[in-house]
Amino acid sequence: MKHNYKNILIEYIGLIVGCIIMSIGLNMFLVPHTIAPGGLSGLSVVISKITGFSVSNILFTISTPLLIFSIKILGKRDAIKTFIGMAILTIALKITEPLSAMSPTDNTLLAAISGAILLGISLGILFRIDASTGGTDLIALMLNRMIPSIPVSKCLSMIDGTVVVLAGVANMNFETGIYSAIALYIVIKMIDTITSGFDYAKAFFIITEKKDDLQEAIIRDLNRGITILDAKGGYTNEDKHVMLVVVNHKKQEVALKKLVKEIDEKSFIIVTDVYEVLGKGFKSIDEV
Repeated sequence: MKHNYKNILIEYIGLIVGCIIMSIGLNMFLVPHTIAPGGLSGLSVVISKITGFSVSNILFTISTPLLIFSIKILGKRDAIKTFIGMAILTIALKITEPLSAMSPTDNTLLAAISGAILLGISLGILFRIDASTGGTDLIALMLNRMIPSIPVSKCLSMIDGTVVVLAGVANMNFETGIYSAIALYIVIKMIDTITSGFDYAKAFFIITEKKDDLQEAIIRDLNRGITILDAKGGYTNEDKHVMLVVVNHKKQEVALKKLVKEIDEKSFIIVTDVYEVLGKGFKSIDEV
């Protein structure tokens, strides 16, 4: 029970922090330059530019009926959680509204980058705690229900793309649309970084005729674990062994390549990025 309360507390602290960061990014950097990096918040920036109403009021006005219509999709529990997130974001936007007049930089590109980084961090935090403030993902889910042939991901891309174009139209400046597109790209990359973690890791798939020698050298010199996978060559039809090794330092990556080269120059190596590794020798699964 205590563990549940702790998790709930962490979730709501994350929700509040995420909403505050998002509101600062929007009001301080994006709103003054009408930069709309997709999403419902971006659409609110565009409408605010056209109508003169505050972003917080527009966002709440659009989100509320949207949330009501999507209760069947989300379920009661998630809908309540989303409504709380939406309410916190609306309050945070209202409190940080004076920041729009500050405009720390007159450079639109710098404003787009700075705002996008803050927005990406906030959304990354929200995704990590499985929270939501309501947004275009709800529209995408409803569109997918109405037209199942269109995937949710494609719906989101179309909506975000439309918002980016509208930003340029509302500001009567083609460059604003480009800056909004740049901001959208940065937001997506920041979300990926926050949700996947900052840990560096590479996975090596090594096919070698000198499995025993290489296995001994890796354990001895690099102190890394190895998983041996059984495989069969598609061309030779011969049984082979594939060694799977995961390293978490650039230095180890270089050392492993050098080690394989020294022991078996004819080996075949596949190196791939690993976004997160959980387990012994890496991050504990309890930290997730």
